Amino acid sequence: MQTIKETLKKDYIEKLYNFIANDEDARVCRDISEDACKSVPQNFFIFVISNTLTKIGDSLSSPKTVLAWLMNFVGAPVYLIGFLVPIRESGSMLPQLLIASFVRRKELRKWVWITGSYLQAVSIICIGGTAFLFSGATAGWLIILFLIMFSLSRGLCSVASKDLKGKTIPKTRRGRLGGITASVSGVVVIALGLFLLIKQSESQSAEFYGTLIIASAFFWIIAATLFMKLKEEPGETEGGGNAFKEALSRLTLLKTDKPFRNFLITRSLLLCSALTAPYYIVLAQENFGTQAYLLGLFIIANGLASSISASFWGKLADSSSKNVMIYAAIITSTLGIAAFFIVQYVPVLAQTSWIYPVFFFILGIAHSGVRLGRKTYVLDLAGGSKRTDYVAVGNTVLVQRKKENLVI
Repeated sequence: MQTIKETLKKDYIEKLYNFIANDEDARVCRDISEDACKSVPQNFFIFVISNTLTKIGDSLSSPKTVLAWLMNFVGAPVYLIGFLVPIRESGSMLPQLLIASFVRRKELRKWVWITGSYLQAVSIICIGGTAFLFSGATAGWLIILFLIMFSLSRGLCSVASKDLKGKTIPKTRRGRLGGITASVSGVVVIALGLFLLIKQSESQSAEFYGTLIIASAFFWIIAATLFMKLKEEPGETEGGGNAFKEALSRLTLLKTDKPFRNFLITRSLLLCSALTAPYYIVLAQENFGTQAYLLGLFIIANGLASSISASFWGKLADSSSKNVMIYAAIITSTLGIAAFFIVQYVPVLAQTSWIYPVFFFILGIAHSGVRLGRKTYVLDLAGGSKRTDYVAVGNTVLVQRKKENLVI
């Protein structure tokens, strides 16, 4: 009886996957092994659900919005708020050359991702708990400390995730996977924003935001538990020697691999879609304060942007991830020029509360394209153990520039 249930479940998953992916048998196994190909439908949905859960957790504890609001309510020094985004981003990227060497020594790398997710959950629980137990500078520094722990854990997932996608998901389906994930999580984030709008009179406390952040930790726990069911074939372990020596040797890719070097140059220029986001929020706070409804509007704008655009970007990325990055860059730069013009020369619009969430919404569409485009491009560009090297080298090289420019 159990065998029959398992067979029916497998058939249902395969039919649903074929419907979503619109598979062609001749293309289903591009860039992955025949053994891995047999488990593609199941692995596809494990990735979709797990990544959706972690994206929801990210939104519930975003340093650009929720953590910044929490720091304000615990009375943390203003200068500490400026470190939230850089630490969240650079903390996960800086050690990746060393982490990559560790990951390459593992034939099965899903356990790296699982460990990283559990550690992120613990870190987030500690951040939320700080809101109940501490205040002032003490609370601010503890949040920074636990955020560093979170970011380092996130680095484990970042390196392992792209390698696992490259091993288990075929080309022409990776962009779609990211698009579905972003769309589904975007809908949930919209619901969160609406909740904050409804509860705005009850949410003006550090304890409320602390509870919100603690709740987000459970999304990482559920995702990690589900990810144990991912069917992964043993991978290459070449390049898993001394971590520091291997890290230095991988940096030679910048000199010897021209396509990868050009990609990094492009990606560094596309940082503008991430770097400009906090400034739209700062402009709104300067004009309208830190009311809960404003946070709700920004969260809704971000979720709506992901849910509307991600599937489109994902499908387009499977056809041409290069074009996705180009289109997203055009939107980002045009929006920046328009925002500057309105703030400087159209004060009537600049003093309108809805204008900044609208800016954030459009920027969210562009940033979704940048992320999906570059992730799909680097996965398709690499092969075998190169995926781990590309991700680690790229993130480490870019981290210093990102750290310097994200402080607000």
